[in-house]
Amino acid sequence: MKRTTLMVLTVIGTLTSCNALKNTVEASSDLSKLGGTWELNYISGPRIAFNGLYPGKKPTLVFDLADKKVSGNSSCNSFSGKLNADDTSINFNQPMAVTKMACPGEGETVFFETLKKVNKYSIKGDTILNFMMGDIAIMRFKKIK
Repeated sequence: MKRTTLMVLTVIGTLTSCNALKNTVEASSDLSKLGGTWELNYISGPRIAFNGLYPGKKPTLVFDLADKKVSGNSSCNSFSGKLNADDTSINFNQPMAVTKMACPGEGETVFFETLKKVNKYSIKGDTILNFMMGDIAIMRFKKIK
């Protein structure tokens, strides 16, 4: 009898702690935290230093959750489109409206090409947004508004 009771308590404790961990993970990737303006401060891939890619102005993203839209600036051109996201996944494969100013350097091209690879995101402390390809962070943004 004691052995069965101990086994039941162990199973209940394990299930409870797994559920608590699941709730913590989900809370850190909440769609409601995505709203606002974010400024890029890291991008993977290019062999050019970040400040060399974006010497004058860093790219920004603005998420309007009420209208389900995303907009921003690539460091040169403005863009806008439909927001395709839930609590953990996001993608930028839908066509976007983009202005067509001539842009110096490779920064804009790298920004848009990297955005197309993103399929997940996570938000840390309400101020750091990581865009990921699978489990690898390929872009990082800081909340500015």
